[in-house]
Amino acid sequence: MAEGAKKRGRGRGMLLLVLLVCAAPLIASYFTYYVLKPEKRNNYGTLIDQRAHPVPSMASTTLDGRPMALQQFKGKWVMLMTGSGTCADACRNQLFAMRQLRLMQGKEMDRIERVWLITDREPLDTLVIREFDGTHMLRAASEADAATVKTWLPADAGTTSDQHIYLIDPLGHLMMRFPANPEPRKVYKDIYKLLKASAVG
Repeated sequence: MAEGAKKRGRGRGMLLLVLLVCAAPLIASYFTYYVLKPEKRNNYGTLIDQRAHPVPSMASTTLDGRPMALQQFKGKWVMLMTGSGTCADACRNQLFAMRQLRLMQGKEMDRIERVWLITDREPLDTLVIREFDGTHMLRAASEADAATVKTWLPADAGTTSDQHIYLIDPLGHLMMRFPANPEPRKVYKDIYKLLKASAVG
């Protein structure tokens, strides 16, 4: 009898241990969420639901009229901005920020492309083209395509898509939006972590 009781006790102990091991991740997550309540996010940019914002099939061209679509950059990380060809100060600041953010990635910078998607027919200043050489400057092929861009890219409350820099992953998914007038160091850290974590692109 005593031997049987010992076996049952060991069996219950083993079962309890197995249940505890299985429940440990759930317990840890509840403890972290309800007790520790971390306030800091790991990312500075806003993650975008890729299913709600797939990259649209829209026509765009290079400045000299050759067809070139966003899908052609698949396999690379893409920093994307949009706006008028008049390119006022805010637009130039974005172009400058994208250039510097790419350079800050050092040996990883070749994994990143910069795209400016122009949503009107305004002519570009030659000085802007020269200053930001290396940025792919694409023009929406029609008013309908320009309208598609504006509805496709989600913006923060009180802003428009023209005020943000977006990030497209190497699989061609829109994945992140950075705030208007972003802090460059924080954007750099987001991109750095993504490049480090991903073997793609």
